[in-house]
Amino acid sequence: MDLMNQIIARAQGNKQRIVLPEGTEERTMRAADKLIADGVADVILIGNPAEILAFGEANGLTHLPNATIVDPINNEKKSVYANLLFELRKSKGMTIEQAEKLVENPLFLGCLMIKNGDADGEVAGAANTTGDVLRPAFQIVKTAPGISVVSGAFLMFMPDKSYGDNGVMVFGDCAVLPNPTAAELAQIAVSTARTTRAIAGIEPRVAMLSFSTKGSAKHEMVDKVVEATRLAKEMDPSVEIEGELQADAALVPSVAASKAPGSTVAGKANVLVFPSLEVGNIAYKLVQRLAGAEAVGPILQGIAAPINDLSRGCSVDDIYKLVAITANQAIGIKEQK
Repeated sequence: MDLMNQIIARAQGNKQRIVLPEGTEERTMRAADKLIADGVADVILIGNPAEILAFGEANGLTHLPNATIVDPINNEKKSVYANLLFELRKSKGMTIEQAEKLVENPLFLGCLMIKNGDADGEVAGAANTTGDVLRPAFQIVKTAPGISVVSGAFLMFMPDKSYGDNGVMVFGDCAVLPNPTAAELAQIAVSTARTTRAIAGIEPRVAMLSFSTKGSAKHEMVDKVVEATRLAKEMDPSVEIEGELQADAALVPSVAASKAPGSTVAGKANVLVFPSLEVGNIAYKLVQRLAGAEAVGPILQGIAAPINDLSRGCSVDDIYKLVAITANQAIGIKEQK
């Protein structure tokens, strides 16, 4: 069974409540029907119930009526969510009238459902920008305990199975934070390790990458990675983290034996943490295009509950897979508590 099938099977075995705020978007409705049919998640669609059910009937989506459908304009908990939003944002100047209006926005409503304990995770972005998806997430759900930065990881499925864990690797951050400080980079490392455990189901061996291995070069950019490695080890001593390492020292046993002898990570890393977004984004695209790897992501990490952003060019299958991944993140968060 490949990893994606394992992720789906794990979601099926411990169903989570995943809210899809773009409930009247066609690809979202088609994905919801398949997710319900396969028992991957308890799907919550936000949108006009009549519109959703009419689309399902017209297109043979027989499982769509089994979704929980929440009308953003008229729902029984509207005042509860408005009051919750008001309490969360009144220190920023929000009035109750503004809160009552904002809860009609499905992206805000989805996050409020999570904050209120009515949903476990969210997937959106098929019809909205990343900024629109993340803004209510930051304002309402906020970051996980001990984490102040959100980052983006990619699952990388390598054709060469000798790398990572049978060809599975996790790269971070490749999507969000342009130039992290040492403290922020440490948080990214810990978040990526936790993502690896929660989604890939493998024990992370984290390489903090640089253009230097164990002092082979001197530069402030190297110093940042060295300090980030120290801080990451302090944050979560349960994770094997090694740095600073060059990419070949992280991946190739013979190079590791020469450059970082005795390391438990060097030569067999399955998690690569890049020193900046510029490096991470370039690296994952190069590996994807030149090595023929499959890249799945970005998977957002560091938020207190899993909220993931789709590309507006996504397919039904993309939504289906990201819901399964989000469910696995929710399971992992619950297991940590």
